[in-house]
Amino acid sequence: MNEETRPIEIWGGVECTINRVGDRYHDQLKRSRHLTRLEDIDRFAALGITALRTPLIWERCAPERGQRADFSDFDPMLQRLREHKLRPIAGLVHHGSGPRYTSLMDPQFEHELARYAREAAEAYPWIEDYTPVNEPLTTARFSGLYGFWYPHAADNPSFLRALVHECRGTIRAMRAIREVQPRARLVQTEDIANVRSTPLLAYQARYENDRRFLSFDLLCGRIDRDHFLYPHLLENGVTEEEIAWFQENACPPDLLGMNYYFTSDRYLDENLSAYPEWSHGGNGRHAYADMDSGKIPGVGLVGHRRILQLVWERYKLPVALTEVHAGCTREEQLRWLGEAWEGAHEARAAGADVRAMTVWAMLGSYDWNSLVRVENGVYEPGIFDLRTAEPRPTALAHMTRALATTGSYDHPVLESEGWWHRATGGKASLRNAKPRPLLITGGRGALAQAFARSCEVRGLKYELLHREQLDIADPASVRDVLRKLSPWAIVNAAGFAQPEAAERSPSDCRRAHTDGPVLLAEECSARGLRLLTFSSDHVFDGSNRRPYVESDGVGPLSLYGKSQAEAERRILEMDADAMIVRTSAMFGPHDARNVIAQTLAAVSSGRSVSVPFDSVVSPTYSPHLVESCLDLLIDGAAQLWHLANVGEIAWPAFLRRLAETLKLPSELIQHEPMVKATRAPRPTYSVLGSERGVFMPTLEQALEHWGRERAVLGGAPKMVA
Repeated sequence: MNEETRPIEIWGGVECTINRVGDRYHDQLKRSRHLTRLEDIDRFAALGITALRTPLIWERCAPERGQRADFSDFDPMLQRLREHKLRPIAGLVHHGSGPRYTSLMDPQFEHELARYAREAAEAYPWIEDYTPVNEPLTTARFSGLYGFWYPHAADNPSFLRALVHECRGTIRAMRAIREVQPRARLVQTEDIANVRSTPLLAYQARYENDRRFLSFDLLCGRIDRDHFLYPHLLENGVTEEEIAWFQENACPPDLLGMNYYFTSDRYLDENLSAYPEWSHGGNGRHAYADMDSGKIPGVGLVGHRRILQLVWERYKLPVALTEVHAGCTREEQLRWLGEAWEGAHEARAAGADVRAMTVWAMLGSYDWNSLVRVENGVYEPGIFDLRTAEPRPTALAHMTRALATTGSYDHPVLESEGWWHRATGGKASLRNAKPRPLLITGGRGALAQAFARSCEVRGLKYELLHREQLDIADPASVRDVLRKLSPWAIVNAAGFAQPEAAERSPSDCRRAHTDGPVLLAEECSARGLRLLTFSSDHVFDGSNRRPYVESDGVGPLSLYGKSQAEAERRILEMDADAMIVRTSAMFGPHDARNVIAQTLAAVSSGRSVSVPFDSVVSPTYSPHLVESCLDLLIDGAAQLWHLANVGEIAWPAFLRRLAETLKLPSELIQHEPMVKATRAPRPTYSVLGSERGVFMPTLEQALEHWGRERAVLGGAPKMVA
């Protein structure tokens, strides 16, 4: 089978950055705990991938000068890879500057790296694919031009010096490896950007579009006196002798790997007033904004196909997508991966020798929103989600397995285009001109409205129906709507907002909380549709003094809680694929009619308010809840889930915190003991925890987000009759 007919392979990659900021190393492997879970390799192999970009990181294995490298951290993983016949692509430096005894500015960097590479090859002589330095140009920019990473330089001479050392180190490393393993292949990765601009800044775009290839050009020995950047190199400290060295010691990669992200493509514009201040910069000649082109109407992204073709046509060497990842919501992650797969096949059809596409990052990544300069605990799930006791496969895992085994994958969210097309007016080739909707019930309620707002932002087609349009407890009404709309899933956001109202109308409560959800479950089970419905902390009796988890027994005190508990039991008995989310004390920036909004509106007008209960709860910020629910729904999550912001607080204290956030007189909020509450008894302690995982931000973060949104909306809610 020749390369033109061989299927494009699916590879995987583990985010393994060890970068240095000041005197502190940031270790993604430590944070993901990958090296403590040998079963990760079993999970990866089960997806059908053929190779894994595998860490064998220098800083971990040889942290002290003169010591022989210790590979014991990596031995079990590499042995398990071998058992699965999963080909490793060993990465030695991943956005790092080496151990403390060297750096990207150190002339000895290349020799020290070569010494380490030889020891790695001697330890694993069966490994044939290597990436000695991941993204050398990007690492040099972040470390030598922008000052983000160690050694925090910010000038062109430092940038180019770092790049020269990385590329010389790569060549020397491959030479050392090939003395041990003659068949060793160089898989060289780089973030390949595409820069466009206004006519005035065409010269800067040309410079950056040539600069993006510097690492490949150096390795291939392609830089000579006719190269566009030759004078620039000399002006910034690279000598003619050093350039000649690359020509004499050329080490063309066996495969060129493209790491292509939303932010890879740039647009330069001198019209600063049209762009946010953080994008403003310049080159000493002109001031201009440097923006992600995917956010600019009429510009958009170049796309995977064109990037692959561009590199192929320049070098005529085999190419691959070596990182495909989107730090985004789940449906956008799926859309990005789908476009990468299609782009790889389109590039091959156009003549490019495309070998593979790499799903990244298998275990997600930490704090890349700050370019790993600080540890804020911001986690982006990847193929697996680490926020559970064991890595949980996301929809990306299902997609990866399907692409690896059948070459195609279908999910309703792929019927709509990604935000990068919606934002720029581009048009994706959709698989379905009329995407199937997500059906949202309880259309007039705050939760249903929150789902609708999120769907708008996320590009998820939806139908928002209120009771006059869909009576969830009427079989004829449900079947008629399902027949007309053909949804792929139902989000049941209908229900009673207040327990006291349930006690006054028991038959209506049962209809909304039990009969309706059970009927929806029956219809979804029969039609193969996904169902997401809601329950609450009121199913518990409050006797715990620790957060309730999903497996705790229920003991509702009120009709409100009893109707929900019965619905949970009956739904799970009939539809194992249904997802039931218990939540607690929900609040959101757009709420106008619930007790929170009315309390704050009263305080805003100077009125004293008495809160007739003092239970301890875990408040749930509705935008956070909705985002987590949609991701889990797309993943195919099922059964019971507890979703609430992390933290606990008594109701009166919570209401006072909200008032203080809006700078309202919180002392106007008073409370009466629980025993004086009328009609609907409440659990005195109903904090929700989870044994399934933590998917929601903290309560403090929720309060901060709520305050920002309320400020935009005009402060305290207004009284609503």
